[in-house]
Amino acid sequence: MCTGPSSGHWGLIVELNGKTALVTGAAQGIGAAIARRFAAAGARVFIADLEKQAAPGRALAEALGKAAFVPLDVTSEESWIAALAMVEDAGGLDILVNNAGINIREPIEVMRAENFDAMLAVNVKGPFLGCKHAIPALRRRGGGSIINMSSVCGLVGHRYTTEAYTVTKGALTLLTKTIAVRYAGDNIRCNSLHPSTVDTPLIQELFKDPARKAERLGEVPLGRLAAAEDVAAAALFLASPAAAFINGVALPVDGGTTAD
Repeated sequence: MCTGPSSGHWGLIVELNGKTALVTGAAQGIGAAIARRFAAAGARVFIADLEKQAAPGRALAEALGKAAFVPLDVTSEESWIAALAMVEDAGGLDILVNNAGINIREPIEVMRAENFDAMLAVNVKGPFLGCKHAIPALRRRGGGSIINMSSVCGLVGHRYTTEAYTVTKGALTLLTKTIAVRYAGDNIRCNSLHPSTVDTPLIQELFKDPARKAERLGEVPLGRLAAAEDVAAAALFLASPAAAFINGVALPVDGGTTAD
């Protein structure tokens, strides 16, 4: 909620009290950071991930308290239907975060077709199915928010990222805008987030190569990697009433990378 002027400035309180969110790929990494931030803001959170991630997903749900793990294979329509049925049985859906994604780092000249298909299935088909089945659920609640996790690679060609990943994230960027304009009349907002390189265990392994570390840090004007918490804070804002008039936006969380 937004408060009025106080002491000569506008105060901003971001909260999700009474809201229910489903976050995909939420057993670890960025998804887990988003789940934690949403729960801290008062939301009930469904931590959606593959069955093989059930142990960390359930542990996170237990730690958060007002949360539950739901098994979800984002490439399966049946799995989406089952997951959203669980959410609706618990009262209904207000926020969907399509966070799950993969990156198979093969350049276009050597990428195997089956690997490209796998990336399309998770990174494009997954959010497509999520939106397909979330929209009716959100409409029944009088509206809500969809947040799609794209990337700086969904905004610009990125010299350090392979072509297939850019294809999938670019598709997600325009899927977001199309849903934003088609379903605004149902009070459903849809926005995308575009992080630069996020500090994760996988990236720390990559950074054991000093040249790789230098190239990634060198492209960020703020001079550091994004933290998972940076992305989670942006997701919280977009999900909240504070962003009630923000729709169809591609929001970089990149330290100025795409501004250069």
